[in-house]
Amino acid sequence: MTTAQEVKTLTHFIGGELVEGKSNRFGSVFNPTTGEVIAKVPLASVEETREAINKAQAAFPKWRDTSVAKRSEVVLKFRNLITENMEELLQIICTESGKTIEDAKGEITRGLESVDLAIGAPHLMKGEYSVNVGGQINAYSAKYPLGVVAAISPFNFPIMVPLAQTSMAIAVGNAVILKASERVPMTALYVSELWKKAGLPDGIWTVVNGDKDAVNELLENSIVEAISFVGSTPVAKYIYETGSKYGKRVTALGGGKNNMVVMPDADLEQVANAFIGAAYGAASQRCMAISTIMPVGKDTADRLVGILKEKISNLKVGSYTNPETDFGPVISQQSKEAIIAAIERGESEGATVICDGRELDIVKESKGFFVGPTLLDNVKPGMEIYEQEIFGPARNVVRVDSLDEAIQLINKHELGNGVTIFTNDGLAARKFTTEIDVGMVGVNVPIPIPVGYHNFAGFKGSRFGEGHMFGPDQARFFTKTKTISERWMEGSTSTASTFAFPSNND
Repeated sequence: MTTAQEVKTLTHFIGGELVEGKSNRFGSVFNPTTGEVIAKVPLASVEETREAINKAQAAFPKWRDTSVAKRSEVVLKFRNLITENMEELLQIICTESGKTIEDAKGEITRGLESVDLAIGAPHLMKGEYSVNVGGQINAYSAKYPLGVVAAISPFNFPIMVPLAQTSMAIAVGNAVILKASERVPMTALYVSELWKKAGLPDGIWTVVNGDKDAVNELLENSIVEAISFVGSTPVAKYIYETGSKYGKRVTALGGGKNNMVVMPDADLEQVANAFIGAAYGAASQRCMAISTIMPVGKDTADRLVGILKEKISNLKVGSYTNPETDFGPVISQQSKEAIIAAIERGESEGATVICDGRELDIVKESKGFFVGPTLLDNVKPGMEIYEQEIFGPARNVVRVDSLDEAIQLINKHELGNGVTIFTNDGLAARKFTTEIDVGMVGVNVPIPIPVGYHNFAGFKGSRFGEGHMFGPDQARFFTKTKTISERWMEGSTSTASTFAFPSNND
């Protein structure tokens, strides 16, 4: 049993140093597998957040003026340090998030894709050049870093999302402040040490741990030029509206209610395997997790539900220390209670519980925050479990009669993060990809998350703002473009003033 003496008190990372909190306010960091408090995280005051912003601002000019090649070299060293310290990172991630080792490895691997893209910042920073656009004037564009930018990250990906939000921002010359989730702060603090070892100047990478006080200061402080956010849709909307009100560039990614459409010609055994990994991996705590499976036709639905029932019943829920575990706990006791309550409401609204994760021994007996894999059939639009994002292993079967009905239902939903179709019919796939109003689309791909060098973002209530998180669009989001027209005169041949715009005829 963890004793009070074993509970660590964490810090911030400001100005290149671990800095103790001054607010006398702390949050509890749990090990979701055991339910025990493992650390206390300081919650920054407005004054502490402001101090961190000021130090980042002071550090920015020197980093801005560092060559882009040198900046990329630091990012490359950082990448190598992540791989060299993989085992320690895995233990930290699994301890504070409850993920399995394999899931945490996958998260780090995907996060490294964003770092790899950032290493190529010299290419992405290139502008355009035009010779003699008129009157012996040459015109060119050049990208410059914004200054101090902030990232607000969620609990479900302690390293992947922060790397996606910050690697490019640093590579193109900004000073970055990360407000990590107070539920998983230890990973961010460990990453801070790696940035320092890689040679990043003090103040260019900052971690401010905190709650709404810190977030609001980041949103309102005039020094902060841009905000990148990933989290729930209501908070994403608040971040976007508030940040925009204060004149910031904001991209805020919200939740998802992601569907897997299954056509009658699909291989249902393959579909079932794909669905289970996409639906229940990481205890379904992914914005790109499949929430709903939509089999087309009664026969398809009946056969698929039968296959799923058997496979889901064999899933193993437990600690990340057990190599046979398929997925671990959810992040908190509050999350566990909310998921179970959502299952109960779904049942009361008429859904049929096919697999009941509430009945597992580990759910009833463990002090950890476990919920077993749950599948509800006969779910219909209007039910809460259909409309709301359930951030846990309670998944739905929505039966439809046609592909047109599936497309119509998906397009009517307020969230539009990811969607996929399983079929062997090219015409059906083309119709689906053309007509669906969702940001990330898969064809026979269980989770349509783009690789790190493609843009990532949903539509509708899943995304506020125009920027993307992953992908080359980050270089645009974290820079400002100047367009410069210049002419070098050999000597004046005329004293006459010109009142018209120069043209290519001049």
